[in-house]
Amino acid sequence: MGAEATQATWKKVVWYVVLTTLTLVVLFPVYMTLVRALSTPAAYVREGQPLYPVDVQWDVFRRAWDQGDLGRKVGISAIVTAVIVTLQLTTSLLAAYAFTFLQFPGRRILFVVFMATLMLPIEVTLIPNVQTIRDLDWLNSFAGLTAPFLATAFGTFLIRQGFMGIPRDLKDASQLDGFGHMAFLRRVAIPVTRPVIASFAVISFLAAWNQYTWPRAVVTEGRWETIQIGLRSLSTSTVDQNNISFAAAIIAALPVLALLIFLQRQLIRGLTAGAVKG
Repeated sequence: MGAEATQATWKKVVWYVVLTTLTLVVLFPVYMTLVRALSTPAAYVREGQPLYPVDVQWDVFRRAWDQGDLGRKVGISAIVTAVIVTLQLTTSLLAAYAFTFLQFPGRRILFVVFMATLMLPIEVTLIPNVQTIRDLDWLNSFAGLTAPFLATAFGTFLIRQGFMGIPRDLKDASQLDGFGHMAFLRRVAIPVTRPVIASFAVISFLAAWNQYTWPRAVVTEGRWETIQIGLRSLSTSTVDQNNISFAAAIIAALPVLALLIFLQRQLIRGLTAGAVKG
């Protein structure tokens, strides 16, 4: 028994060592970004680009915030992200419910066509979508920044997988209690599949917050620039101030980091449930 316990302990030690090593590998670029942000660029290059800050500039984050006008850009990105996430959740929930619990002609074919849109990268639809936004006079507006992303096939698929795990008996019992479709969705389906919905909300947030191609195409005025466009603008500054762009990148990553820390458990549970159910 002692030998088995020792073997189990060594297995745990090996796993912890492996996981710790992988964690350090993943976090190393983040650490180096912080080092480059805090270091004076010229001094850092003279020292041979070491693994520690050189001639630290503690005010670099304030300078990045002011020089890049990040307050306004973060505000624009926050509003755009909130609109996209809210409406993607709404449309995905309704579509997933329809494909799971409603019977109508051509449901399977329509679902296949719906999922086929996942094969189209943004570059394929970019030009016609931009032309549509121009025709609607939605350049430099929240409508233009959000309209093409208010529904998503991926969200419908993921939430549908969660809905398919709901026992049919539960649906029948709710009908006996007088629940309509919206009541069942609100009181039963959503609470039961909350981890899946939360995981999609995180994915939707990451995609909306990190958009660059689409905002770059529909924004022509500086006051409508999002945080990602702002980072690009700062990255083209002079070499002796490139630590400001690293500091701005860290500032832009803070909301994403906070979201992942607080919702990591729901993200893992949701993706696992979506993968195995149905």
